[in-house]
Amino acid sequence: MVEPIRIGIIGCGRIVPAHLRGYATLRQLGYDNFRITALYSSKRSDAEMFRKRGEGPPPRSPVSKAPGDPLSAPHMYVSDFQSDVEARVFDSFDELLGSGIVDALDIPASVFAHHPYTVKAANAGKHVLVQKPFSVSVAAGRQMVEAAKRNRITLGVTENVRYAEGTRMARWAIERGYLGDVQMVASIGIGTAEWSPDKVVADTPWRHSQVLAGGGPSLDIGVHLFHRVRYLCGEVRAVGAIVRTFEKERYRRDEAGNIRETIYPDTDDAFMATFELANGGIGQMSFTWAGHGEPTSLPGGMVIYGSKGCLKGSRLFRDGREPIELRDLFEAEATAEEKRRWLPVRTADGFALGFYDFLAAIERGGQPEMSGDEGLRDVAAAFSILESGLAGHPVLVEDVLSGKVRAAQKAIDEYYGLQ
Repeated sequence: MVEPIRIGIIGCGRIVPAHLRGYATLRQLGYDNFRITALYSSKRSDAEMFRKRGEGPPPRSPVSKAPGDPLSAPHMYVSDFQSDVEARVFDSFDELLGSGIVDALDIPASVFAHHPYTVKAANAGKHVLVQKPFSVSVAAGRQMVEAAKRNRITLGVTENVRYAEGTRMARWAIERGYLGDVQMVASIGIGTAEWSPDKVVADTPWRHSQVLAGGGPSLDIGVHLFHRVRYLCGEVRAVGAIVRTFEKERYRRDEAGNIRETIYPDTDDAFMATFELANGGIGQMSFTWAGHGEPTSLPGGMVIYGSKGCLKGSRLFRDGREPIELRDLFEAEATAEEKRRWLPVRTADGFALGFYDFLAAIERGGQPEMSGDEGLRDVAAAFSILESGLAGHPVLVEDVLSGKVRAAQKAIDEYYGLQ
């Protein structure tokens, strides 16, 4: 019998319930080759909060109420889906690495902690899965990728966008040729119901500090948006953008609406960008945490126009045919082999499918679809927004990826001593 992969969870913050829900989903579906053996937080009580039902401090309430937001996942415990192994709690990362009870680390810690934890873990021979954004700068991400390759460990990124059922089915439809050649893409968002116009995003002040977050929505949301573009439409060649910080103060309020803390951001809270695809296609993209009044977005989410039709959210509009839901088309026309390829685990939980891919990569001694290299490319595309905004002209994503263009990241890299 093959021993299960032993996983340590590093950083026990707001996103952890979504991770635990993903692992619980895998167990419910019969995928049983892993155990959560460790929980680490520099604040020990945060780790104890997730270990065992009936123990530890009271859970935090979800910070988001939006149904599709991972930050709205209800609190849960490792013991809810795992009774045969009790996770140990650590408040020393070095002690955890030396404990001999983990083979792999899932790092949902804040983005500024990704590169030091990943490099140290890779040097200790541990496989690593990192929450998006992959890194706080391109240089930090490059350091992570190099450490993983040098130590021959599996390195992945928790990018639930790639593993969402709708995204997988869209990629299948595009590969089938139903859309034709991609010509135009748009993803437009102004304002959010949760954080606009001036709330501290996700109740985490570090998101508004450049050296801790890397960027505002340009990075935090930009990696999601650009990953969907890259996965469905191909590589992004160049980006031209305008970036702003409209709200000079953001607030944490109590339930009565009284201000209990004021934050002074030095990150963006709005961007609007155009981009060019490697195949010659063009696109528009925006996202803001600023915006007074009602938020605005495209009704179907991202839209993709090709030479044979267009894709609006979950619906495919082909020239000369009636619109069809992607799911209906996939179920009717995808072969059994294609269904196994695109959805090896039939679940609507993108975290669960991403964890499955990471664990399968460890078993075969390779890299997951959402590898460290993929995460680094997403970070480079997202930082192209900030680099273009600072430069005042479009930039090539390859120049940001290589480090040739990095002026907007200078303060970050200096802060961490990155080359």
